Amino acid sequence: MGALEGGTRTESLRVGPGEKGRLDRFVADRLELSRTRVQALVAQGRVLVDGHAPRKSERVEEGSEVVVEIPPAETVEMLPEDLPVSIVYEDEHLLVVDKAAGMVVHPAPGHRAGTLVNALLFHVPDLPGVGGRLRPGIVHRLDRDTSGLLVVAKSDKAHVTLADALRRRRVKRLYRAACWGHLEESPVTVDAPIGRDPRDRKRMAVVEGGRRAVTRARVRERWLRADLLDVALQTGRTHQIRVHLAHIGHPVVGDQVYGARWVRGMGGTERGWARELDRRTPRHFLHAAELMFEHPVTGERMRFRSPLPGDLAAAAAWAVSDAPSP
Repeated sequence: MGALEGGTRTESLRVGPGEKGRLDRFVADRLELSRTRVQALVAQGRVLVDGHAPRKSERVEEGSEVVVEIPPAETVEMLPEDLPVSIVYEDEHLLVVDKAAGMVVHPAPGHRAGTLVNALLFHVPDLPGVGGRLRPGIVHRLDRDTSGLLVVAKSDKAHVTLADALRRRRVKRLYRAACWGHLEESPVTVDAPIGRDPRDRKRMAVVEGGRRAVTRARVRERWLRADLLDVALQTGRTHQIRVHLAHIGHPVVGDQVYGARWVRGMGGTERGWARELDRRTPRHFLHAAELMFEHPVTGERMRFRSPLPGDLAAAAAWAVSDAPSP
């Protein structure tokens, strides 16, 4: 049984262009907290706007400085669970996992059990003390329906070193993604800020004043009405690849959040092909295929590869055999 309590931190935020508006919404967007949590912090006197204690409904203007004190997270009990998990490498300092699609990485509201962390707690009994927060050992994460590689720290030293390497962009992550349509340029770089979608707070979007996000994509295979891509992340924002590809007009195949109804815009015989590929793709077509980093203790250069899992491999095989490149 493991329980973890995070540490207090203070965030200083400057209101950027396009971000003026309600204080609680601004802080929630920038720190990826719920508005309810932000309102509670305001009520507790843990938020200052230009040096004064605000009301939760107060509006902030461009250029204002908002200081937020975030107290330790509540202790949450996390139970080890004997769940199937694919560990592709392990030593005394870290392990590399090939996560299956459908598995949430760490416990959160609505997902208190059945997560990768629950599975890892069963495999690594000492994991709860690593990282000092509610995501024991987790250095980076993948969306629930994204499969593939991620590294998990087994000691505080490994966690701190790997987290720092991630911030300094020394952890390389390469994804395979299928997108609708054909990229006009290859490779292509998308450099566009990402934040909460102002029209739907459950989604992310390219928004003015969002956090900088950079994605690079290259065509690996060209299908009849879609491309198979190699995608590299320079930053790691929530839903970054999915948001950026949708932003440039090429949403991820099978993405019901950022690419829903895209196939309906096609005409002619290609529409039938696209509808069939969509039917054969059971989730968004996104897989963390390669992971590269320096070992946090030995300095050895580590590189791991993961082939497309069965569901995506089957869809890709159909796309190639039914519509070879001209």
